[in-house]
Amino acid sequence: MPPEETRTALVRRARRINRVLAETYPEAHCELDFDDAFQLLVVTVLSAQTTDRRVNAVRPALFAAYPDPAAMAAADRADLETILGPLGFFRAKTESLLKLSAALLERYDGQVPGRLEELVTLPGVGRKTANVVLGNAFGVPGITVDTHFGRLVRRMGWTEETDPVKVEFAVGALFDKRDWTMLSHHLIWHGRRRCHAKKPACGACPVARWCPSFGDGPTDPVLAQALVTTQGPA
Repeated sequence: MPPEETRTALVRRARRINRVLAETYPEAHCELDFDDAFQLLVVTVLSAQTTDRRVNAVRPALFAAYPDPAAMAAADRADLETILGPLGFFRAKTESLLKLSAALLERYDGQVPGRLEELVTLPGVGRKTANVVLGNAFGVPGITVDTHFGRLVRRMGWTEETDPVKVEFAVGALFDKRDWTMLSHHLIWHGRRRCHAKKPACGACPVARWCPSFGDGPTDPVLAQALVTTQGPA
């Protein structure tokens, strides 16, 4: 946040950016495929250290074999590892899914809880994963602070915090709670398509005029447009 910017000005600027991003990405949504809360919980856990596209690719086989927590908790470890092999870290991910499914059976009768306080008690589930599930499976507003979200809110001067939980609360205070889930989608889509980590497409950015980091990437419209992707890489 620029030193001369008041809190009121920051709120107005942040909300304007979100409105423009909503117009830019009207189709923004969770890019992990899922049919229900259990599937979303599982694929979100699997998405750590890999791409959404890879997770989406293994999802059909995974849930055809293990459609619910009971089936997954009883899975043969070697068979589950084979399905998860393309994701990398497949042994650790297999262990996570076995523990997660068993905990759902033992604590919640095989149902995914709809409260953050309960979700974060499950093995492998932190606030980021919990907020993804709450916002997209239960309609409960939540802010998803992934690497894209954190990078963008710091670039845009909304907060200087680096701890994900502190970022979540700092940014959440700038917006109405009802906007939190879609705000997360807007920023993540923008981070994947334009505001890249190494070379942001500043000259092709719809919110450049309100961004204090304008110029971190190419400002020439032609050079910048060449950096814009139509699909997120991760």
